[in-house]
Parts: sequence; C-alpha cells; structure tokens
Amino acid sequence: MLAIFHKAFAHPPQELNSPGGGRRVPKNPEEILREFHSLHPGDSFSATFSGGAALACVPSHSNHSPQQRLFCSFDDIYCMFVGGLDNLCSLIRQYGLSKNTNEALLVIEAYRTLRDRGPYPADQVLKDLGGSFGFVLYDSKAGTVFAALSADGKIPLFWGIAADGSVVICDDVGIIKGGCGKSYAPFPTGCMFHSEGGLKSFEHPMNKLRPMPRVDSEGVMCGANFKVDTYSRINSMPRVGSATNWTFWDESML
Repeated sequence: MLAIFHKAFAHPPQELNSPGGGRRVPKNPEEILREFHSLHPGDSFSATFSGGAALACVPSHSNHSPQQRLFCSFDDIYCMFVGGLDNLCSLIRQYGLSKNTNEALLVIEAYRTLRDRGPYPADQVLKDLGGSFGFVLYDSKAGTVFAALSADGKIPLFWGIAADGSVVICDDVGIIKGGCGKSYAPFPTGCMFHSEGGLKSFEHPMNKLRPMPRVDSEGVMCGANFKVDTYSRINSMPRVGSATNWTFWDESML
C-alpha cells in the first residue's frame, strides 16, 4: 500500500527529514505514485483527492501481496489495511457491526465512533486490536490522517518525506527509498501517527518517543528511527475530542 499526504495537513517529526544529501534525490508525489503503478501493472489501483492526498493499493489476490490487503471507504473515510485481527469477531460484536465486516471497515467504524462520541483514549482503542496489522486512514472531509502499526513488528511499514515535503507511507521499502531519498525510516512499531497529534506510542502512551540517528552504508545521515524513552513521561493522553476533529487533549484540560 502507498499513501501520500501534502505537508499542509500531515506534519511528521522533523527528524524524519535527512539533513544529508546522498546520491538518491527525493521525487515528487506524482512520480512516486507512477512508480508504484509501474511496479504493479494491471492489478494496482489508486484514489487521489484535492489538496494533495493519494492512496494506492495492490489487492490481496495479487502475487505481490503475501499479506491480506484491504482498501475500503465509508462516509468519505478511506482505509488501507494490511494484516489481520485475531479478535475481529469480538470487535464486530463490540461495535454492533454486521458479521461480514472486514478489518478496514472496523477501523473506519472505530474512528467514526471516537470522532463523534469522544473523548476516549485513542491508545486504548488500538490496544484492543489483537493481531498483526498496519493501516492508514484518511478522512477526506476533515483532511485528517491517521496511521498505526502493531507492536509485534510482523508487518513491514515505512515512511518518509517526498521532494515537496509530503508525507509518504508505504509497506514497500523500495518505493520509499526511491521516492524519499535518505529522508525515510521504518514506521515505529506500537505507534500511531495523527495529522494533529503527531507521532505517539499507543503501547506506552505516557512515554515520549526519542529520535535515534541513523546512518546508512554510504555514511550519510538518514531519517531517524523512533524508540520509546522509558525514562521520560508526558502529561498528556491521546484522546478523541470534538465531533469534527480527532484531537489530542492535555490531561490538565480534563
């Protein structure tokens, strides 16, 4: 899967942007999207949106896709999901959904429920998802981006910065390297990224994330890895706020 979001509504940590150059030059979003389709001719599809957002996916039945891949939309909310949930049936009952609901639709419903009925800790919602997964959700009405990766590390996911500053999220490291140059890194496991709240650990929501410098075989500084800092704590919890925005409230406001 491939997701590209303009910097106007997705602000990754500045440490993801490589200060060095290297031989690989970042590409613009259109070039990255074309490269994705050229690598999967005939079986890839995509959706583009005004404002500089694009989602592209290869279906599960493709030979390129050993993992289950889902691409669903509902109520102008789009979700790409890779992997599977071991407790899908119990979550379907919890949210009162139909039996044929898949993982991507469940994530959309969880997002809608939290967005419209919050506040509720977003980290707890993600902890309730049992299994190996990675997903990217885009609310096209609100211009909101939400992505997460399970803590077990079984699903590969990477993110980086395109030539125009757009955020690129993809499960193909070759696409990321070719499109983002040195400004890329593995997406941190057990973490979530939100266009307003930024990068947080849902496994350890009260601990800060520390950027870890990363140098490649050429000796060039790349985008940083992010690890949970067990010695530092924050005074905020990720919560769903208003009916229109997924926000991160400070505990002192509650």
